[in-house]
Amino acid sequence: MAPHPVKTTTTVGSFEAKTHLAALIDRAAAGEEVIITRRGKPVARLVAVEGGTDAEAREAVERLRVMRHGTTLGGLGWKDLRDEGRKW
Repeated sequence: MAPHPVKTTTTVGSFEAKTHLAALIDRAAAGEEVIITRRGKPVARLVAVEGGTDAEAREAVERLRVMRHGTTLGGLGWKDLRDEGRKW
């Protein structure tokens, strides 16, 4: 198993975060964690969004296909299920 890269954390006040938001977003996208404080107390965390690969997406779709195989609605139609909770 490959070692996890060391992530650095930066703490900034809310005024500084507002003033330098574009630069902080760039730093977060590069893997840095940015903690935003208000009056010295942490209130938000800016981190990069971790996206999956195409292979992971295909694998997830295949798992869903396998999982649904043999699954039925027990004689109900999808419209019956849709309408069950509706109020007229």
